[in-house]
Amino acid sequence: MPIVPDVTDFGGNQDDDRGAARLSGTPVRNDTNPEPMPDASQPAPKPPKKSAGRDLSAAIGVGVGLGAVIVASLFVVKAVFVGVVAVAVVVGLWELTKRLEERKGIRAPLVPLALGGAAMVVAGYVRGAEGAWVAMALTALAVLVWRMTEPPEGYLRDVTAGVFAAFYVPFLATFVAMMLTAEDGAQRVLTFLLLTVVSDTGAYAVGWRFGRHKLAPRISPGKTREGLLGAVSFAMVAGALCMQFLIDDGAWWQGLVLGLAVAVTATLGDLGESMIKRDLGIKDMGTLLPGHGGIMDRLDSLLPTAPVVWLLLVLFVGSG
Repeated sequence: MPIVPDVTDFGGNQDDDRGAARLSGTPVRNDTNPEPMPDASQPAPKPPKKSAGRDLSAAIGVGVGLGAVIVASLFVVKAVFVGVVAVAVVVGLWELTKRLEERKGIRAPLVPLALGGAAMVVAGYVRGAEGAWVAMALTALAVLVWRMTEPPEGYLRDVTAGVFAAFYVPFLATFVAMMLTAEDGAQRVLTFLLLTVVSDTGAYAVGWRFGRHKLAPRISPGKTREGLLGAVSFAMVAGALCMQFLIDDGAWWQGLVLGLAVAVTATLGDLGESMIKRDLGIKDMGTLLPGHGGIMDRLDSLLPTAPVVWLLLVLFVGSG
């Protein structure tokens, strides 16, 4: 709150002297330090405006550009979209391993992670869940063997971080590729992306305007309970519309469930990466995307949401 000086406090000794003079009937004039007259017309200081904390115009421009590339690749050639996902996975792994080494001295082997991560996404698209699990296992094995070429100090720490990175980034991303294999795969992926973006937008808009109660102040001070309610409301409405008009044999009530699940997992994903960044002592995972940070700063809510959306769509309308 703004600090406003108390205009009733003019100093103890001067007030005592003037009061005594008034009681004795003798007027007192202070020529050396004349008493300032309060300015009644001076306006009260305005409260500071809320700020998004980022370059909003750059963020919007980058977001629109990324969205155009994703949608174009999604509806033109599915294989191109799988390539886009694979590239995002490799860049995300590079950002994550780089920050781990810089801030914690953890050297998770990037080469097997990048090769295995890209192969994992392709395997998920070509062979489904079975292919994704096999590629995940082989990637973990490659991480263990690759790290053996270096001194043993820190081996367990490095390979543990490597296996975590393999699961967190490429394995979760394979569920996006698996959605794409259905006949209406493009619509399923579009629904997944739209609901995640709408959830984030609802959380930001409602939290910025009405947010008062912190959701997880020790992890992400900017998130509020009101923002979470906004995310749930926006995502449920968008989910009902998407299931009714985009997904074959979908029903509006299924969209309500899907939207609720997306809002929860997207928020948890965002909080999870915030926890990682707080542990590393950084604000963003990278600087590749102006106004957004790095690739991982955009994947944080998408990655944990992908398997949940894939599973619910399979339960609601089948694997296609």
